[in-house]
Order: sequence, then C-alpha cells, then structure tokens
Amino acid sequence: MKQSLFAFLILLSSGAFAQTSMNLDSLFNWQDENLVPSNAHQNTYNEIWGYAKNGAEYAIIGTTAGTHIFDVTNPSTSHQVAFVAGAHTGGDIVHRDYHDYDDYLYIVCDEGPSTLQIVDLRNLPNAVNVVYDSDALFARSHNIFIDTSSARMYMCGGTKEFAVYSLEDPTAPTLLLDCGVDVSFWGTVGYVHDTYVRNDTAYCNAGTRGLFVVDFSNISEPQMIGSLDTYVQSGYNHSGWLMQNASYYAFADETHGKDVKIVDVSDMDNLVVTDTIGSNVNPNSIAHNLIYANGFLFISFYFDGVYMYDCIDPAHPKLVGYYDTSTELHQASVYRGCWGVYPFLPSGNILASDMQTGLWVFGHDLVSSIAEIGVEANSFSVYPNPTTGQLTLPTELSRGNYSVIDMTGKEVKQGLASESLDVSNLSTGVFTLVVQTEDAVFASRFVKQ
Repeated sequence: MKQSLFAFLILLSSGAFAQTSMNLDSLFNWQDENLVPSNAHQNTYNEIWGYAKNGAEYAIIGTTAGTHIFDVTNPSTSHQVAFVAGAHTGGDIVHRDYHDYDDYLYIVCDEGPSTLQIVDLRNLPNAVNVVYDSDALFARSHNIFIDTSSARMYMCGGTKEFAVYSLEDPTAPTLLLDCGVDVSFWGTVGYVHDTYVRNDTAYCNAGTRGLFVVDFSNISEPQMIGSLDTYVQSGYNHSGWLMQNASYYAFADETHGKDVKIVDVSDMDNLVVTDTIGSNVNPNSIAHNLIYANGFLFISFYFDGVYMYDCIDPAHPKLVGYYDTSTELHQASVYRGCWGVYPFLPSGNILASDMQTGLWVFGHDLVSSIAEIGVEANSFSVYPNPTTGQLTLPTELSRGNYSVIDMTGKEVKQGLASESLDVSNLSTGVFTLVVQTEDAVFASRFVKQ
C-alpha cells in the first residue's frame, strides 16, 4: 500500500484485523490516535453521515473533538477536507448527530454546554463555513431528523423531550412546537430517543415506552395516530427507519440480546411485528442504528459491525452481507463497536462508523432482488451495465410504462418504455428501472457512469 500524503490518516486493509465478512469489501478505514476517547464508553468516534455534490462524495463523522469531513469519491485516496470543532469537546463527549438539508449540515451534541451548529457545504472540497453556532434554540440534542417535504427539523432528547423547528430559512431555524410543553398528550410519549419523519408523520422511538406515531401536518394540533407499547423481545426502543415505498418500519432495541423488529405499519390501528432479525453472533450483541435504502436494510451492531439485508420480502428481510468493524469483546452492560451506517451515496458505497476503529468505507456488488417499490416484481437485465447513456431493454418489455428510481427512492424519470432508454441526463449513481406491463411488474438495477 502506498504511503498516504496525509500522515495523520491510518489506512488499514481489509485484512488488518482479520475481520469476518460476507459480500462487503473494506475500501478505506481512518483512525486518529491523537484523539481522546470518551470517559463513558471509550468511544473516540460516534455518528456517521454522508453528502454528495457535483460528482463528489463525502463522509461526515463525529468524534470527541468535533466533526470531520472526508472526500471519499475515490475511496483508495480518501482524505480529510474539513474539520468543525465542537462547541464542547473532550472526554465528556459520547454523542453527536447529523442531518443535511439544502446543502447545509446540521450538527448537534448531547453532552456539556453544546450548541446547534449549521455548516454551509457548498464550497466543498475547498472549505466549509459555519453559519450558525448557538444554544439559543437548545444546547443539547440526542438526535435530529429533517423532513425535507415540509422543511422541518425534529429534535429529540437533550434539552427538550421533542421539538419541531422550521427551516424555511435554512440558516435561521425557528421553534414551531415544544411538545413537552405545548402538546397535551405528550406525557404518554415522554422522552424520545430518536425519530424518523416523512411527510409530517413522526415515528418516535421512546425507549422503554415503545413506539409512537404522531401526525404533525397540523402543527398547532398534532395527532397520535398509532402506538406499539407491547411487543416481542421488547427492550429500549432506540431508533428506526421507514421503507421508502412499502409500509414497513424497522426499529432497534438498544438492549443486549434483543433483535431488530420489522413492523407492518399499513394499519396504524394495528401495528404488527412480522419478524425479528439479529446478528446472532453473541447473546450480548446489540443493534444500534439502522437505515432502509434501495431495497436493503442496513444495521449497525455493537461488537459485530455492519449487516445488510435484502428486502424482497419486506416482512422477512434476508441477510446478504456483513463486515465486522470491531475488535471489542462482547460484554454485558458494555456499548462498543459499530455506531452507525450511511448507505445513500450515489456510488452505492457504504459508510460506517465504529466507536473505537473509526471511519469505514465499504464496497459491494450486491443487487437487491427488488427496489423499494411496494409491489412484487420480476427481475430482468439491461445492457450495457454500467452505462454512460443508453440502456437496451428486452423486446417483450417495450411499450410498458417505466419508472427510474434513485437510491433515495425518488422517481427521477418515467414514461413509455421501448427497446432503448436514454438515461444520459441522470447523474452518476445506482438506479432501479421498473417496468409495468399489462401482466406484471419487472425491476432491474443499473449503474449510470
């Protein structure tokens, strides 16, 4: 391996720790031995996020020192391009959290005299600009989620139990609702550890009280529309994610030995657990964070690393890949290892953070059996794949209606299919082509270069 120009990086090959893996390849790993670990969990590193712009890809990882941004466009030459010092730093720090909106990165922390930080990412890779750094709205937050459909930021834990802010001006958030103060039924929900929000509907992971679903479309009068306070293998309901175009929600109980729950949320009056899935490595394994993307469910497990499940049957995901990022031994009442995963980069590469081993970039050749389109589909092949502009489809699929879906589940192109499809106007990345004929639905994955 060539010596890096960046002396502070430690590049580790996939065999450095003799890691166990299946179908995931380590492309890059970064650690900085000069950073101090936390006093609570010996974690130097915490949350992972990603960002892509103008053909470049970036990894964003939190540490006890602040926020590090890496250019990972070419994983083998990945390097740090920016650093934002935390308002509070050092051994007290365990949690940072991130979300981006409209080319701004939102940063929160759940320890010490911290702040909400907003960072302008538009000048990457040359520089970033901190445009907001204040505790006026709140000092601490455990997690945040931004619902882009309504430009709202939801914060939970920390200074407030749960609150909603407007991002109509992305650099100057304003408080819309402090649920612990303004919502009469919030005593039932209480402290929310993490949340997922889509189209003003928030799935609130509320620790030992379970899961609550709240409709915030009328911000002056939110409505509780669903709840799950009793379920199999219940523990500390930590975090969850909703499939893009299917009515299934996965959540992790941050409790030793408890599996991830797959929940059918098609009927809010009757939320049903359809399956439980785990790494099955050790009785002390713990699922931490998870994300649905492009037909897969990605889960970070303490001690065990990144796990990847195919969701062709969304009620019963199937394990198709994993990579153990951790060198820690399984122990009761200990929380170490893989913190989070981010699978939305256009290249299809996966970002992960490990509390002790730092930033990871993974590649894979896996293709989901079906995109997140909410219906059963038959697979077919297109060529050339990868393509720079034109795709050739099977003759029998011509004259069907087609949709092209990106990795976030957004439809970016649609029309009447023919034997040739021009995709030259798409950005680089991984897409799913769905064709619906009179008789069936067909799906195929392709890469646009």
